[in-house]
Amino acid sequence: MSLSTFPGRLALLSSALVMAWPLIAGAQTEPAAKDAEAQEPEKLGTVVIQARGRTETLQSVPMSVKAFSAKAIEDAGIRKPGDFVAITPNLSLAETQSVGTSFMTIRGLSQVRNGEAPMAVVVDGVIQSDAKQFTQELFDVQSIEVLRGPQGALYGRNASGGAILIRTKQPGNRFGGFGQLTLGTGGEKVLQGALSGALVEDRLFFRLAGSVTDREGYFDNPGLGRKADSYRDETLRGLLTWNVTSALTLDLRTNFVRDRAGGGNFQYQPTHLKADCTADEANAFDFTRLDPNVASRIFCANNMGRNTRDMDEVTIKADYDLGFATLTGVASHNKINEYLSGDQFPYTATRNLFGMFDGTQSQFVDTRSDSVEVRLTSPTRKGLRWMGGLYGLRTQRFISTTTGSDLGKGVDFISYDPAFSSATNPTLSWFADHNRNTASAVFGNVDYDLSPKVEASLALRYDRDEREQRVDTRQSVGVPAGCSGANPSACTKTATYSAMQPKISLRYKADDGSLSYASLGKGFRSGQFNQSGVGAAAAGASPPVNGVKDQIGAETTNSFELGYKTLLLGGALQLNTAVFKTEVKNAPYFVFIGSVGAQVLVPLDKVSLTGGEIEAVAHLGSGLDAYAGLGVTHSEIKAYEVNPAAVGKQAPYVPKVSANLGAQYRFAISPGLNLTLRGDLMLKGKQYWDPENSLARGDITLLNLRVALGDAKGRWSAALSVNNATNKLYNAEWVSGGFTAPALPRIVRLDLRHNF
Repeated sequence: MSLSTFPGRLALLSSALVMAWPLIAGAQTEPAAKDAEAQEPEKLGTVVIQARGRTETLQSVPMSVKAFSAKAIEDAGIRKPGDFVAITPNLSLAETQSVGTSFMTIRGLSQVRNGEAPMAVVVDGVIQSDAKQFTQELFDVQSIEVLRGPQGALYGRNASGGAILIRTKQPGNRFGGFGQLTLGTGGEKVLQGALSGALVEDRLFFRLAGSVTDREGYFDNPGLGRKADSYRDETLRGLLTWNVTSALTLDLRTNFVRDRAGGGNFQYQPTHLKADCTADEANAFDFTRLDPNVASRIFCANNMGRNTRDMDEVTIKADYDLGFATLTGVASHNKINEYLSGDQFPYTATRNLFGMFDGTQSQFVDTRSDSVEVRLTSPTRKGLRWMGGLYGLRTQRFISTTTGSDLGKGVDFISYDPAFSSATNPTLSWFADHNRNTASAVFGNVDYDLSPKVEASLALRYDRDEREQRVDTRQSVGVPAGCSGANPSACTKTATYSAMQPKISLRYKADDGSLSYASLGKGFRSGQFNQSGVGAAAAGASPPVNGVKDQIGAETTNSFELGYKTLLLGGALQLNTAVFKTEVKNAPYFVFIGSVGAQVLVPLDKVSLTGGEIEAVAHLGSGLDAYAGLGVTHSEIKAYEVNPAAVGKQAPYVPKVSANLGAQYRFAISPGLNLTLRGDLMLKGKQYWDPENSLARGDITLLNLRVALGDAKGRWSAALSVNNATNKLYNAEWVSGGFTAPALPRIVRLDLRHNF
């Protein structure tokens, strides 16, 4: 399916309103008007969220939450998940390798390459079944909520670090929409838009939203004379809402994504490069050059990286009001297909360095999943509130990883079959397997008001994850003994992971704006298989990598949290704080073995995490708001069988500090014209990349700026934004051994938007 002809474009940037909201806010009501005679401070708006599956205010929920409303999303210029992560304390995100690859760290729990995410991502009430779905374009979005701390009792087996709830804009009776054109550096052109209205008044509604992004890229490959990171995204979303009766509502949601991009762009620091991008064979490997703080925006691979991602989703949701409760059923089908190919270690324009280095590599992943959830939710009222339900997920995944001989004729497209006899790019190594996973869960939670000021909550979820891996008999190495086409049972491995995830919370609400809470919860991240045979390949690598196995066990966490939320200065200052202590068993860590193109996971047996967040939003005057956030996470490895010498070191991929500071000023320059000025300063703290803490990337400070002009009625706007305004050069990822990928440079964008 080609999406290149569908119309329109919506945008995620423009000018506007109170800046308090981008940091904490998802404000649903306007700030109270200031009484000029009384000179009372203007209050911040009420923030309405759905963190516990029902409508509540931010200041009443006993958990650490950062929320963004639709207006806050526009004000902050949020286009991709990395944008809201950057201004959320104790979150970090690295995006490298491919459009579907990202590494989230939340309160010290990290996502690693080929691993499960440490948080659940829920879009319009549907849990994403694959981490590759996360890095989509964010447009036509109504709200985003980031829940920090274990949420497995409510959101499932991978929510040990938290959950991210995304809600798209919903249709109503009024016909309308918007279109936005964006022009930016890197040859970027973006068109987004949406149409929404009623097909039958009060009964049947529709919303259609689309986005097309076309970008030449930001990074050069002088050896090939091309940009290394071209990107084209086509996304089309549709929503039908049918009020069948006063009690029954049906939603049909579709989402189609087609991505075509550069990918597999890595650099290898020890290699000296000549001006023509070839390797200096007289000084090919200089390991004194290893430094996470040294970055380059030049790529020299002789094979252009190629990356495609296709995603199709169809979801049906039904809500039926039974009077005493609401019965909700959700069924979702997803197809995800991603392909990545490119040059191999050491990523230079030289082919077959010393007759043994260089080549090609590729990976193909085809995933199909079906999920069903049924839940019963009581009305939101004083006294007793409850929810209970069942969840099921069935996933089929095929994955192949290939290395090939570089004959200078390009890279073969390798998916389900190797090409050992290819005349252009013969396959050298081939790892492939078919996976069938079945996950099921039963869950429930009860909130009970012990008194008008005290609430006790108990949430409980039992998850069971059954996994099966069937190795392709044509695999180069690592085929199980006896495995053959005539004996497929010998090719199959099975494993079952399960856990009970309880969470207990106690909340004391002193008044409408202040509360204290304590919670204790357990998290569970399912184990998984590495590709069969990578353990042997790792042991035989040069140098060998010990401790790699074909299977990694489940991660479990035990977390304790204390929090306090309050409104001060008559409601003009909002202050929310939380501290936590988490003990982690079997935390996954990624190891890349360049000489064999292997990407594998090993466990950190025990890790201790201690930290907290403090966030403040202040209304300083008419149209002027400021906000600040600070997150701290101290990590310590307590046990690591692969390398006991790493005990006492910091956990990899965990910044010790993350912080943001910003302000927004909105004022009228004429009776019908408003101007908005905004600045965001973000700090990414020092972090290590391996358990041995061999080298660290230092603190990174980034500055985003934005100015927007719009009419007072919100019909049109023009906005100029600059991300990474100082053009800070740093690495988005640094893998032990010197494999690097640079972060994005300064990006300037102009948005022109019309609402109708």
